[in-house]
Amino acid sequence: MRLDKLLAHSGLGTRKEVKKLLKKKIVEVNDEIIVDPKTHVDPETDTVTVGGESIDYQEFVYFMLNKPQGVISATEDHVHETVLNLLEPQDSLQEPHPVGRLDIDTEGLLVLTNDGKLTHRLLSPKHHVDKKYFAEVEGLVTEEDVKIFKEGITLTDDHESFETMPAELIILETDEASGTSRVEVIIQEGKFHQVKRMMEAVGKTVIFLKRLSMGELKLDPQLELGAYRPLTDEEIDLLRNS
Repeated sequence: MRLDKLLAHSGLGTRKEVKKLLKKKIVEVNDEIIVDPKTHVDPETDTVTVGGESIDYQEFVYFMLNKPQGVISATEDHVHETVLNLLEPQDSLQEPHPVGRLDIDTEGLLVLTNDGKLTHRLLSPKHHVDKKYFAEVEGLVTEEDVKIFKEGITLTDDHESFETMPAELIILETDEASGTSRVEVIIQEGKFHQVKRMMEAVGKTVIFLKRLSMGELKLDPQLELGAYRPLTDEEIDLLRNS
């Protein structure tokens, strides 16, 4: 990769600021001073130092975000705040993206990474990666609803019609006094408003939705709404093995 890109992605400033560093003749590659920003380096084998300090380049970044309501799962938007707006500037340098989408009014686990292969693996239905949600529902969820979810549901609207993969619906609590239910839903897809639409198909309305896990990766209960942290090596392995 180009030297200026490596330095910029390592938090040493913009491409323009990195070029100024190079002109100061304080950047060395394998003990040789380099001033050309176009110089190609191999982060795996070349030793890069700035002012005598080694640069430990990390190709991929992985973050766990507890997404709050009111924020959209996109890299940019001209109207709403995006999940990337919640990151510190240095954590945006390598251009992470959200793995899948959570609706603007949905909370919970969202992975951000620049690892495109992992993103594809986690989102591809053929890999059958479970995504678990907690939902508060208007209406009393029944065992018949559980059966319907397990068989798959045909969802139709103005844009599309498709048969969902079998999903697991777990009844946690039903409250006849308030006419509401608390459930968990496990799906392996991520169609537009899928959990909400599946609930609507059995005559219920989702009033609160939160993603709890993706594959074996669970939302850190200590992570406050709107907060994020890097994934541990163990958590990254959990995603790769999902």
